[in-house]
Amino acid sequence: MLTFSNTLKRVVQQRGQVVATINGERRHSWAEFGQRVARLASALQGLGLKRQNRVAILSLNSDRYLEAMFAVPWAGGVYVPINTRLAAPEVEYWMANSSSEILLVDRSFLPLLPHLRQTLPQLKHIVFMDDGELPEGLLGYEDLLAAAQPMAAVEVDPHDMVALYYTGGTTGRSKGVMLSHHNMLFNALQGMVVQTYLEQETFLHVAPMFHAADAYNAMCFCTIGATHVFAPGFDPQTTLELIGQESVTRVLLVPTMVAMLMNYEGLDNYDISTLKSIFYGASPMPEAVLKAAMAKYPELEFMQAYGQTEASPVLTILMSDDHVPEGPRSRLLKSAGRAVPGVTLAILDEQDREVERGTIGQICAKGDNVMLGYLGMEETTAETLKNGWLHTGDGGYMDEEGYLFIVDRVKDMIISGGENVYSVEVEQAIYRHPGVAACAVIGIPSEQWGEQVHAIIQTKADNQTSEAEIIKHCKSLIAGYKCPRSISLQSEPLPLSGAGKILKNELRKPYWEGMAKSVN
Repeated sequence: MLTFSNTLKRVVQQRGQVVATINGERRHSWAEFGQRVARLASALQGLGLKRQNRVAILSLNSDRYLEAMFAVPWAGGVYVPINTRLAAPEVEYWMANSSSEILLVDRSFLPLLPHLRQTLPQLKHIVFMDDGELPEGLLGYEDLLAAAQPMAAVEVDPHDMVALYYTGGTTGRSKGVMLSHHNMLFNALQGMVVQTYLEQETFLHVAPMFHAADAYNAMCFCTIGATHVFAPGFDPQTTLELIGQESVTRVLLVPTMVAMLMNYEGLDNYDISTLKSIFYGASPMPEAVLKAAMAKYPELEFMQAYGQTEASPVLTILMSDDHVPEGPRSRLLKSAGRAVPGVTLAILDEQDREVERGTIGQICAKGDNVMLGYLGMEETTAETLKNGWLHTGDGGYMDEEGYLFIVDRVKDMIISGGENVYSVEVEQAIYRHPGVAACAVIGIPSEQWGEQVHAIIQTKADNQTSEAEIIKHCKSLIAGYKCPRSISLQSEPLPLSGAGKILKNELRKPYWEGMAKSVN
Protein backbone atom coordinates (compact mmCIF):
# COMPACT_ATOMS: atom_id res chain seq x y z
CA MET A 1 0.00 0.00 0.00
CA LEU A 2 1.17 3.51 -0.77
CA THR A 3 1.50 4.98 2.71
CA PHE A 4 4.27 6.99 4.31
CA SER A 5 4.90 4.33 6.96
CA ASN A 6 5.14 1.48 4.46
CA THR A 7 7.53 3.55 2.34
CA LEU A 8 9.80 4.14 5.33
CA LYS A 9 9.63 0.52 6.54
CA ARG A 10 10.85 -0.72 3.15
CA VAL A 11 13.77 1.72 3.09
CA VAL A 12 14.83 0.85 6.65
CA GLN A 13 14.66 -2.84 5.73
CA GLN A 14 16.81 -2.48 2.61
CA ARG A 15 18.98 0.61 3.26
CA GLY A 16 19.23 0.69 7.05
CA GLN A 17 22.97 1.41 7.29
CA VAL A 18 23.04 4.03 4.54
CA VAL A 19 23.23 7.68 5.61
CA ALA A 20 19.73 9.13 5.43
CA THR A 21 20.19 12.71 6.62
CA ILE A 22 23.04 15.20 6.90
CA ASN A 23 22.38 18.43 8.78
CA GLY A 24 25.64 20.15 9.63
CA GLU A 25 27.51 17.80 11.99
CA ARG A 26 24.37 15.75 12.63
CA ARG A 27 24.11 12.53 10.60
CA HIS A 28 21.65 9.65 10.86
CA SER A 29 21.37 6.35 9.02
CA TRP A 30 18.02 5.16 7.69
CA ALA A 31 17.77 2.74 10.62
CA GLU A 32 18.33 5.63 13.04
CA PHE A 33 15.92 7.82 11.06
CA GLY A 34 13.24 5.13 11.36
CA GLN A 35 13.78 4.84 15.11
CA ARG A 36 13.58 8.60 15.56
CA VAL A 37 10.36 8.76 13.53
CA ALA A 38 8.79 5.99 15.64
CA ARG A 39 9.85 7.75 18.86
CA LEU A 40 8.59 11.15 17.74
CA ALA A 41 5.28 9.59 16.68
CA SER A 42 4.98 8.02 20.14
CA ALA A 43 5.75 11.34 21.80
CA LEU A 44 3.12 13.12 19.68
CA GLN A 45 0.53 10.51 20.61
CA GLY A 46 1.47 11.12 24.22
CA LEU A 47 0.65 14.79 23.66
CA GLY A 48 -2.83 13.81 22.51
CA LEU A 49 -2.39 13.40 18.75
CA LYS A 50 -5.19 11.23 17.37
CA ARG A 51 -5.99 9.88 13.90
CA GLN A 52 -6.34 12.70 11.33
CA ASN A 53 -5.47 15.39 13.91
CA ARG A 54 -3.22 18.15 12.59
CA VAL A 55 0.35 19.06 13.54
CA ALA A 56 1.70 22.34 12.14
CA ILE A 57 5.36 22.79 11.22
CA LEU A 58 6.85 26.31 11.14
CA SER A 59 10.55 25.93 10.52
CA LEU A 60 13.40 26.44 8.14
CA ASN A 61 14.75 23.36 6.39
CA SER A 62 16.29 20.67 8.59
CA ASP A 63 16.56 16.93 9.09
CA ARG A 64 14.00 17.23 11.87
CA TYR A 65 11.52 18.68 9.40
CA LEU A 66 11.80 15.49 7.32
CA GLU A 67 11.45 13.36 10.46
CA ALA A 68 8.26 15.21 11.36
CA MET A 69 6.84 14.69 7.85
CA PHE A 70 7.02 10.94 8.52
CA ALA A 71 6.39 10.87 12.28
CA VAL A 72 3.04 12.68 12.16
CA PRO A 73 1.56 10.16 9.66
CA TRP A 74 3.26 7.30 11.55
CA ALA A 75 1.05 8.33 14.49
CA GLY A 76 -1.99 8.60 12.19
CA GLY A 77 -2.01 12.39 11.99
CA VAL A 78 -1.81 15.04 9.28
CA TYR A 79 1.13 17.44 8.97
CA VAL A 80 0.57 21.09 8.04
CA PRO A 81 3.66 22.86 6.60
CA ILE A 82 3.50 26.61 7.11
CA ASN A 83 4.99 29.19 4.74
CA THR A 84 7.95 30.76 6.52
CA ARG A 85 7.28 34.20 4.99
CA LEU A 86 3.87 34.66 6.58
CA ALA A 87 3.05 37.35 9.12
CA ALA A 88 1.63 36.33 12.51
CA PRO A 89 -2.07 36.85 11.53
CA GLU A 90 -1.56 34.68 8.42
CA VAL A 91 0.06 31.90 10.45
CA GLU A 92 -2.84 32.23 12.88
CA TYR A 93 -5.35 31.75 10.04
CA TRP A 94 -3.61 28.63 8.67
CA MET A 95 -3.41 27.06 12.13
CA ALA A 96 -6.98 27.96 13.07
CA ASN A 97 -8.37 26.80 9.73
CA SER A 98 -6.49 23.49 9.99
CA SER A 99 -7.42 23.03 13.68
CA SER A 100 -3.77 22.35 14.49
CA GLU A 101 -3.33 21.55 18.19
CA ILE A 102 0.42 20.96 18.14
CA LEU A 103 3.06 23.25 16.63
CA LEU A 104 6.65 22.31 15.81
CA VAL A 105 8.76 25.46 15.59
CA ASP A 106 12.41 26.46 15.29
CA ARG A 107 14.23 29.45 16.76
CA SER A 108 13.60 31.72 13.76
CA PHE A 109 9.89 31.97 14.54
CA LEU A 110 9.85 32.33 18.30
CA PRO A 111 8.80 36.02 17.99
CA LEU A 112 5.45 34.85 16.56
CA LEU A 113 4.56 32.72 19.57
CA PRO A 114 3.06 35.42 21.86
CA HIS A 115 0.52 36.27 19.13
CA LEU A 116 -0.27 32.63 18.40
CA ARG A 117 -0.69 31.72 22.07
CA GLN A 118 -3.06 34.64 22.55
CA THR A 119 -5.21 33.98 19.47
CA LEU A 120 -5.25 30.17 19.20
CA PRO A 121 -7.01 28.64 22.23
CA GLN A 122 -6.89 25.19 20.59
CA LEU A 123 -3.06 25.25 20.50
CA LYS A 124 -2.14 22.77 23.25
CA HIS A 125 1.57 22.11 22.78
CA ILE A 126 4.56 23.84 21.16
CA VAL A 127 7.64 21.73 20.42
CA PHE A 128 11.00 23.45 19.97
CA MET A 129 12.69 21.58 17.10
CA ASP A 130 15.97 23.50 17.27
CA ASP A 131 19.27 23.34 19.13
CA GLY A 132 20.40 25.48 22.03
CA GLU A 133 18.63 26.64 25.18
CA LEU A 134 15.00 25.52 25.48
CA PRO A 135 12.66 28.54 25.56
CA GLU A 136 10.33 28.75 28.54
CA GLY A 137 7.01 26.98 28.10
CA LEU A 138 8.13 24.88 25.11
CA LEU A 139 8.79 21.16 24.87
CA GLY A 140 12.22 20.04 23.69
CA TYR A 141 12.26 17.95 20.51
CA GLU A 142 15.20 15.78 21.55
CA ASP A 143 13.83 15.52 25.11
CA LEU A 144 10.57 14.10 23.75
CA LEU A 145 12.42 11.56 21.62
CA ALA A 146 14.66 10.49 24.51
CA ALA A 147 11.70 9.90 26.82
CA ALA A 148 9.53 8.05 24.29
CA GLN A 149 9.45 4.39 23.33
CA PRO A 150 9.21 3.70 19.57
CA MET A 151 5.68 2.77 18.53
CA ALA A 152 4.31 0.67 15.71
CA ALA A 153 2.86 2.67 12.85
CA VAL A 154 -0.86 3.33 12.95
CA GLU A 155 -2.65 1.45 10.18
CA VAL A 156 -4.09 3.96 7.73
CA ASP A 157 -5.89 3.88 4.43
CA PRO A 158 -3.76 5.10 1.47
CA HIS A 159 -6.56 7.52 0.63
CA ASP A 160 -6.55 9.11 4.10
CA MET A 161 -5.31 12.69 4.20
CA VAL A 162 -1.63 12.84 5.11
CA ALA A 163 -0.83 16.53 4.56
CA LEU A 164 -2.61 19.84 4.36
CA TYR A 165 -0.73 22.25 2.08
CA TYR A 166 -2.08 25.79 1.91
CA THR A 167 -1.96 27.73 -1.33
CA GLY A 168 -0.96 31.39 -1.40
CA GLY A 169 -1.18 33.19 1.89
CA THR A 170 0.20 36.56 0.82
CA THR A 171 -3.14 37.98 -0.33
CA GLY A 172 -6.70 36.76 -0.21
CA ARG A 173 -7.96 33.65 1.54
CA SER A 174 -5.59 30.69 1.50
CA LYS A 175 -7.04 27.32 0.58
CA GLY A 176 -6.07 24.17 2.43
CA VAL A 177 -5.22 21.50 -0.16
CA MET A 178 -5.95 18.04 1.24
CA LEU A 179 -3.46 15.48 -0.06
CA SER A 180 -3.58 11.76 0.65
CA HIS A 181 -0.76 9.25 1.12
CA HIS A 182 -1.70 7.86 -2.30
CA ASN A 183 -1.70 11.32 -3.93
CA MET A 184 1.82 12.21 -2.82
CA LEU A 185 3.52 8.84 -3.20
CA PHE A 186 1.82 8.06 -6.51
CA ASN A 187 3.07 11.40 -7.83
CA ALA A 188 6.62 10.58 -6.74
CA LEU A 189 6.41 7.27 -8.59
CA GLN A 190 4.96 9.02 -11.64
CA GLY A 191 8.01 11.25 -11.87
CA MET A 192 10.46 8.45 -11.12
CA VAL A 193 9.18 6.46 -14.08
CA VAL A 194 10.81 9.03 -16.36
CA GLN A 195 13.55 10.39 -14.07
CA THR A 196 16.72 8.33 -13.71
CA TYR A 197 17.27 8.42 -9.95
CA LEU A 198 19.50 5.81 -8.30
CA GLU A 199 19.76 4.61 -4.71
CA GLN A 200 23.18 6.25 -4.42
CA GLU A 201 21.84 9.78 -4.94
CA THR A 202 22.41 12.68 -2.56
CA PHE A 203 19.67 15.33 -2.67
CA LEU A 204 20.13 18.87 -1.37
CA HIS A 205 17.17 20.62 0.27
CA VAL A 206 17.64 24.35 -0.32
CA ALA A 207 14.18 25.05 -1.74
CA PRO A 208 11.73 25.55 1.15
CA MET A 209 10.46 22.34 2.71
CA PHE A 210 7.02 23.85 3.32
CA HIS A 211 6.48 23.83 -0.45
CA ALA A 212 4.92 20.85 -2.27
CA ALA A 213 7.76 20.88 -4.84
CA ASP A 214 10.33 20.02 -2.18
CA ALA A 215 7.96 17.46 -0.68
CA TYR A 216 7.72 15.76 -4.09
CA ASN A 217 11.49 15.44 -4.22
CA ALA A 218 11.61 14.35 -0.57
CA MET A 219 9.22 11.51 -1.41
CA CYS A 220 11.21 10.53 -4.51
CA PHE A 221 14.49 10.29 -2.64
CA CYS A 222 12.99 8.74 0.50
CA THR A 223 11.33 6.07 -1.63
CA ILE A 224 14.70 4.90 -2.97
CA GLY A 225 16.59 5.42 0.29
CA ALA A 226 18.91 8.16 -0.95
CA THR A 227 20.79 10.64 1.24
CA HIS A 228 19.26 14.02 2.15
CA VAL A 229 21.38 17.12 2.86
CA PHE A 230 19.80 20.21 4.41
CA ALA A 231 20.47 23.94 4.29
CA PRO A 232 18.13 26.23 6.28
CA GLY A 233 17.29 28.05 3.05
CA PHE A 234 18.78 29.12 -0.23
CA ASP A 235 21.77 31.34 -0.73
CA PRO A 236 24.31 30.84 -3.53
CA GLN A 237 27.38 30.43 -1.34
CA THR A 238 25.89 27.82 1.03
CA THR A 239 24.37 25.91 -1.89
CA LEU A 240 27.68 25.74 -3.75
CA GLU A 241 29.61 24.82 -0.60
CA LEU A 242 27.28 21.96 0.31
CA ILE A 243 27.30 20.53 -3.20
CA GLY A 244 31.08 20.20 -2.97
CA GLN A 245 31.34 19.17 0.68
CA GLU A 246 28.63 16.49 0.62
CA SER A 247 29.01 15.26 -2.99
CA VAL A 248 25.45 16.32 -3.82
CA THR A 249 24.09 14.77 -7.03
CA ARG A 250 20.62 16.35 -7.31
CA VAL A 251 19.06 19.69 -6.35
CA LEU A 252 15.73 21.43 -6.81
CA LEU A 253 15.87 25.14 -7.60
CA VAL A 254 13.20 27.63 -8.56
CA PRO A 255 14.10 29.91 -11.51
CA THR A 256 14.96 32.87 -9.28
CA MET A 257 17.53 30.68 -7.50
CA VAL A 258 19.08 29.60 -10.81
CA ALA A 259 19.36 33.27 -11.81
CA MET A 260 20.98 34.13 -8.47
CA LEU A 261 23.54 31.35 -8.94
CA MET A 262 24.36 32.51 -12.47
CA ASN A 263 24.84 36.08 -11.21
CA TYR A 264 26.93 35.04 -8.17
CA GLU A 265 30.42 36.54 -8.39
CA GLY A 266 32.14 33.59 -6.74
CA LEU A 267 30.52 30.91 -8.91
CA ASP A 268 33.77 29.77 -10.53
CA ASN A 269 35.44 29.20 -7.15
CA TYR A 270 33.41 26.09 -6.35
CA ASP A 271 33.71 22.50 -7.51
CA ILE A 272 30.25 21.11 -8.23
CA SER A 273 31.44 18.20 -10.37
CA THR A 274 29.38 15.64 -8.41
CA LEU A 275 26.14 17.36 -9.40
CA LYS A 276 24.21 15.42 -12.05
CA SER A 277 21.09 17.51 -12.49
CA ILE A 278 19.19 20.64 -11.63
CA PHE A 279 15.45 20.12 -11.33
CA TYR A 280 13.61 23.42 -11.68
CA GLY A 281 10.03 24.61 -11.57
CA ALA A 282 7.40 26.42 -9.45
CA SER A 283 7.43 29.47 -11.76
CA PRO A 284 8.33 30.23 -15.40
CA MET A 285 12.02 29.88 -16.26
CA PRO A 286 13.38 32.78 -18.34
CA GLU A 287 14.88 31.24 -21.47
CA ALA A 288 17.92 33.53 -21.28
CA VAL A 289 18.69 32.36 -17.73
CA LEU A 290 18.25 28.72 -18.72
CA LYS A 291 20.51 29.02 -21.76
CA ALA A 292 23.18 30.75 -19.67
CA ALA A 293 23.07 27.94 -17.10
CA MET A 294 23.20 25.26 -19.82
CA ALA A 295 26.17 26.96 -21.46
CA LYS A 296 27.96 27.31 -18.13
CA TYR A 297 27.39 23.66 -17.16
CA PRO A 298 26.94 21.65 -20.38
CA GLU A 299 27.52 18.37 -18.51
CA LEU A 300 24.50 18.90 -16.22
CA GLU A 301 21.05 17.51 -16.88
CA PHE A 302 18.35 20.16 -16.63
CA MET A 303 14.78 19.00 -15.99
CA GLN A 304 11.70 21.15 -15.57
CA ALA A 305 8.53 20.23 -13.69
CA TYR A 306 5.16 21.94 -14.06
CA GLY A 307 2.20 21.47 -11.77
CA GLN A 308 0.53 22.86 -8.69
CA THR A 309 -0.10 21.91 -5.09
CA GLU A 310 -3.50 20.48 -6.04
CA ALA A 311 -1.66 17.86 -8.17
CA SER A 312 0.79 16.80 -5.41
CA PRO A 313 2.30 18.75 -7.37
CA VAL A 314 3.81 17.45 -10.67
CA LEU A 315 1.78 17.22 -13.90
CA THR A 316 4.45 17.46 -16.60
CA ILE A 317 8.22 17.14 -16.91
CA LEU A 318 10.50 18.53 -19.59
CA MET A 319 13.27 15.95 -19.71
CA SER A 320 16.97 16.67 -20.06
CA ASP A 321 16.96 15.33 -23.64
CA ASP A 322 14.53 18.11 -24.54
CA HIS A 323 16.92 20.82 -23.33
CA VAL A 324 18.53 21.58 -26.69
CA PRO A 325 20.03 25.09 -26.98
CA GLU A 326 20.12 25.35 -30.78
CA GLY A 327 18.23 24.06 -33.80
CA PRO A 328 14.57 23.24 -34.42
CA ARG A 329 14.05 21.46 -31.10
CA SER A 330 15.36 24.43 -29.13
CA ARG A 331 11.74 25.60 -29.23
CA LEU A 332 11.11 23.10 -26.44
CA LEU A 333 13.02 25.30 -23.99
CA LYS A 334 9.80 27.33 -23.90
CA SER A 335 7.80 24.18 -23.10
CA ALA A 336 6.82 22.73 -19.73
CA GLY A 337 7.25 19.22 -21.09
CA ARG A 338 4.78 16.37 -21.41
CA ALA A 339 2.39 14.75 -18.98
CA VAL A 340 4.00 12.26 -16.60
CA PRO A 341 2.66 8.67 -16.77
CA GLY A 342 -0.72 8.42 -15.07
CA VAL A 343 -1.73 12.02 -15.82
CA THR A 344 -4.31 12.81 -18.49
CA LEU A 345 -3.68 16.35 -19.72
CA ALA A 346 -5.99 18.45 -21.88
CA ILE A 347 -6.47 22.06 -22.97
CA LEU A 348 -10.14 22.97 -22.47
CA ASP A 349 -12.32 25.91 -23.41
CA GLU A 350 -14.81 27.63 -21.07
CA GLN A 351 -17.33 24.82 -21.66
CA ASP A 352 -14.71 22.16 -20.78
CA ARG A 353 -14.40 21.07 -24.39
CA GLU A 354 -10.97 20.11 -25.64
CA VAL A 355 -9.55 22.63 -28.12
CA GLU A 356 -7.44 21.92 -31.19
CA ARG A 357 -3.68 21.52 -30.84
CA GLY A 358 -1.96 24.90 -30.84
CA THR A 359 -5.06 26.69 -29.48
CA ILE A 360 -4.83 28.47 -26.13
CA GLY A 361 -7.20 27.35 -23.38
CA GLN A 362 -7.13 26.35 -19.73
CA ILE A 363 -4.74 23.57 -18.72
CA CYS A 364 -6.70 20.75 -17.07
CA ALA A 365 -5.71 17.34 -15.77
CA LYS A 366 -6.86 14.05 -14.29
CA GLY A 367 -4.84 11.55 -12.28
CA ASP A 368 -4.40 9.70 -9.00
CA ASN A 369 -2.18 12.56 -7.85
CA VAL A 370 -5.05 15.08 -7.89
CA MET A 371 -6.04 16.33 -4.43
CA LEU A 372 -8.91 15.15 -2.26
CA GLY A 373 -10.23 18.72 -2.25
CA TYR A 374 -10.00 22.00 -0.34
CA LEU A 375 -10.58 21.83 3.41
CA GLY A 376 -14.04 23.15 4.28
CA MET A 377 -14.54 24.68 0.82
CA GLU A 378 -16.95 22.38 -0.95
CA GLU A 379 -18.09 24.89 -3.57
CA THR A 380 -14.55 25.89 -4.50
CA THR A 381 -13.56 22.22 -4.65
CA ALA A 382 -16.49 21.45 -6.97
CA GLU A 383 -15.56 24.38 -9.21
CA THR A 384 -11.88 23.39 -9.36
CA LEU A 385 -12.64 19.70 -9.98
CA LYS A 386 -15.60 20.34 -12.29
CA ASN A 387 -16.50 17.49 -14.65
CA GLY A 388 -13.72 15.38 -13.16
CA TRP A 389 -10.97 17.71 -14.38
CA LEU A 390 -8.51 19.62 -12.21
CA HIS A 391 -8.77 23.18 -13.56
CA THR A 392 -5.32 24.67 -12.99
CA GLY A 393 -6.17 28.30 -13.73
CA ASP A 394 -3.23 28.39 -16.14
CA GLY A 395 -3.55 29.25 -19.81
CA GLY A 396 -1.60 27.25 -22.35
CA TYR A 397 -1.59 25.16 -25.49
CA MET A 398 -0.37 21.72 -26.55
CA ASP A 399 1.56 20.94 -29.72
CA GLU A 400 1.21 17.89 -31.95
CA GLU A 401 3.77 15.93 -29.91
CA GLY A 402 1.97 16.51 -26.64
CA TYR A 403 4.35 19.18 -25.32
CA LEU A 404 2.68 21.74 -23.09
CA PHE A 405 3.38 25.46 -23.53
CA ILE A 406 2.20 27.76 -20.73
CA VAL A 407 1.29 31.28 -21.73
CA ASP A 408 0.26 32.69 -18.37
CA ARG A 409 -1.74 32.36 -15.24
CA VAL A 410 -5.27 33.20 -16.35
CA LYS A 411 -5.36 35.99 -13.76
CA ASP A 412 -2.02 37.39 -14.96
CA MET A 413 -3.10 37.86 -18.55
CA ILE A 414 -3.17 41.57 -19.49
CA ILE A 415 -5.94 42.83 -21.77
CA SER A 416 -4.64 46.02 -23.36
CA GLY A 417 -6.68 47.73 -26.05
CA GLY A 418 -8.64 44.54 -26.59
CA GLU A 419 -5.49 42.46 -27.18
CA ASN A 420 -4.44 39.62 -24.88
CA VAL A 421 -0.89 40.07 -23.66
CA TYR A 422 0.76 37.20 -21.79
CA SER A 423 3.18 38.52 -19.20
CA VAL A 424 5.46 35.47 -19.42
CA GLU A 425 6.15 36.15 -23.11
CA VAL A 426 7.09 39.76 -22.37
CA GLU A 427 9.29 38.72 -19.44
CA GLN A 428 11.10 36.22 -21.65
CA ALA A 429 11.97 39.05 -24.04
CA ILE A 430 13.12 41.37 -21.25
CA TYR A 431 15.38 38.70 -19.72
CA ARG A 432 17.35 38.55 -22.94
CA HIS A 433 18.70 42.04 -22.22
CA PRO A 434 22.16 41.71 -20.60
CA GLY A 435 21.43 44.34 -17.96
CA VAL A 436 18.42 42.55 -16.43
CA ALA A 437 18.79 40.55 -13.22
CA ALA A 438 15.07 39.97 -12.58
CA CYS A 439 11.79 41.30 -13.89
CA ALA A 440 8.03 41.12 -13.53
CA VAL A 441 5.45 42.27 -16.06
CA ILE A 442 2.05 43.37 -14.79
CA GLY A 443 -1.01 45.20 -16.05
CA ILE A 444 -1.61 48.68 -14.64
CA PRO A 445 -4.58 51.04 -15.17
CA SER A 446 -4.70 53.03 -18.43
CA GLU A 447 -7.43 55.46 -19.47
CA GLN A 448 -6.64 54.85 -23.11
CA TRP A 449 -6.07 51.08 -23.13
CA GLY A 450 -7.89 49.85 -20.03
CA GLU A 451 -4.70 48.16 -18.95
CA GLN A 452 -1.18 48.82 -20.10
CA VAL A 453 1.86 46.61 -19.98
CA HIS A 454 4.25 47.69 -17.24
CA ALA A 455 7.63 46.10 -16.42
CA ILE A 456 9.39 46.29 -13.06
CA ILE A 457 13.05 45.44 -13.52
CA GLN A 458 15.91 44.77 -11.13
CA THR A 459 19.07 45.72 -13.02
CA LYS A 460 22.45 44.08 -12.59
CA ALA A 461 24.91 46.01 -10.45
CA ASP A 462 27.44 46.54 -13.22
CA ASN A 463 25.01 47.50 -15.98
CA GLN A 464 23.48 50.84 -16.89
CA THR A 465 20.34 50.77 -18.97
CA SER A 466 17.29 52.93 -19.52
CA GLU A 467 13.56 52.62 -20.06
CA ALA A 468 13.93 53.57 -23.73
CA GLU A 469 16.67 50.99 -24.27
CA ILE A 470 14.57 48.19 -22.75
CA ILE A 471 11.52 49.10 -24.85
CA LYS A 472 13.65 49.20 -28.01
CA HIS A 473 15.10 45.81 -27.08
CA CYS A 474 11.59 44.35 -26.64
CA LYS A 475 10.36 45.75 -29.94
CA SER A 476 13.12 43.83 -31.70
CA LEU A 477 11.77 40.57 -30.29
CA ILE A 478 7.98 40.78 -29.87
CA ALA A 479 5.03 42.66 -31.37
CA GLY A 480 4.71 46.31 -30.47
CA TYR A 481 1.39 45.93 -28.63
CA LYS A 482 3.02 43.39 -26.28
CA CYS A 483 5.94 45.66 -25.36
CA PRO A 484 5.99 47.56 -22.07
CA ARG A 485 4.55 51.06 -22.32
CA SER A 486 6.21 51.96 -19.03
CA ILE A 487 9.09 50.58 -16.99
CA SER A 488 10.33 50.90 -13.42
CA LEU A 489 14.07 50.29 -12.96
CA GLN A 490 15.51 49.48 -9.54
CA SER A 491 18.67 48.04 -8.03
CA GLU A 492 16.97 46.36 -5.05
CA PRO A 493 15.57 42.81 -5.40
CA LEU A 494 11.95 42.21 -6.32
CA PRO A 495 9.72 40.84 -3.53
CA LEU A 496 9.72 37.05 -3.35
CA SER A 497 7.43 34.53 -1.72
CA GLY A 498 8.82 31.91 0.63
CA ALA A 499 8.92 29.59 -2.38
CA GLY A 500 11.05 32.03 -4.37
CA LYS A 501 8.31 33.29 -6.70
CA ILE A 502 8.10 36.99 -7.56
CA LEU A 503 5.09 38.46 -5.77
CA LYS A 504 3.19 40.14 -8.60
CA ASN A 505 0.27 40.92 -6.30
CA GLU A 506 2.58 43.01 -4.14
CA LEU A 507 3.87 44.84 -7.21
CA ARG A 508 0.34 45.51 -8.53
CA LYS A 509 -1.06 46.95 -5.31
CA PRO A 510 0.21 50.55 -5.58
CA TYR A 511 -1.15 50.89 -9.12
CA TRP A 512 -4.64 49.49 -8.45
CA GLU A 513 -5.24 50.94 -4.98
CA GLY A 514 -8.58 52.70 -4.89
CA MET A 515 -9.56 51.51 -8.35
CA ALA A 516 -12.98 49.97 -8.96
CA LYS A 517 -11.38 47.23 -11.09
CA SER A 518 -8.48 45.18 -9.83
CA VAL A 519 -6.64 42.26 -11.36
CA ASN A 520 -5.43 40.88 -8.02
